[in-house]
Amino acid sequence: MNLIIRKTAEEAAVWAAHYIAMRIREKAERTDKPFVLGLPTGSTPIGTYQELIRMFKAGEISFKNVITFNMDEYVGLPETHPESYHSFMLRNFFYHVDVPWDNIHILNGNAADLEKECADYEQAITEAGGIDLFLGGIGEDGHIAFNEPFSSLVSRTRVVTLTHDTRVVNSRFFAGDVNQVPKQALTVGVATILGAKEVVILGFGEKKAAAVKAGVEGAYSHTITFSALQAHEYGTVVLDEPAASRLSSETVRYFREVEEANAR
Repeated sequence: MNLIIRKTAEEAAVWAAHYIAMRIREKAERTDKPFVLGLPTGSTPIGTYQELIRMFKAGEISFKNVITFNMDEYVGLPETHPESYHSFMLRNFFYHVDVPWDNIHILNGNAADLEKECADYEQAITEAGGIDLFLGGIGEDGHIAFNEPFSSLVSRTRVVTLTHDTRVVNSRFFAGDVNQVPKQALTVGVATILGAKEVVILGFGEKKAAAVKAGVEGAYSHTITFSALQAHEYGTVVLDEPAASRLSSETVRYFREVEEANAR
């Protein structure tokens, strides 16, 4: 696991966007095979999406040879609903860049057979050559995607029941009414994420500090599914200072020294 800490969420988001763009360009220099990018929703990645959009409009990056797979989607929420993750991704990213529509993959929470939808999604990832880089965010309880506490660390894409705490957190997108938040979702599994060649997880704000400390310095445990990143050879956690505020000074110093050494 590697740790990148920036003073503000804005600086951290920009770092992540530039890192993703660098990886896309590096693969394009080696091969004509598409770059396969895993993407999250929620408030955390918006700054990164905004910087990627700026870079695209400035001619600094193209997504024409990028295939995307989103992490999750609510069950039973129409795709046209403003808070569906289909709508979120169109509004915050896909409408503004040049990812070909046929290259965009988002789980269908209204599929007639949800189990088959999940199995087909895993197969589509395999057929695409696997995820090159999976971008994600840390939940306040340490979850990644919708892999709630006590999710199996070898889980794959599946139907999950959302905890009350997660629905309360997400109710801010549903006029503050937790009863409007769907009780189930489709999500990639922890093992699906760890199967990516590289994983970049974002954590911003003091509310994420306890989960960051548990996932970085604590035990590898299904109670904090984010902690599974400890087992990934190329896992990077990108934080702002408030999110890193509960980490020990020794941890922060070590990773800052590593970053400085790598920059030489």
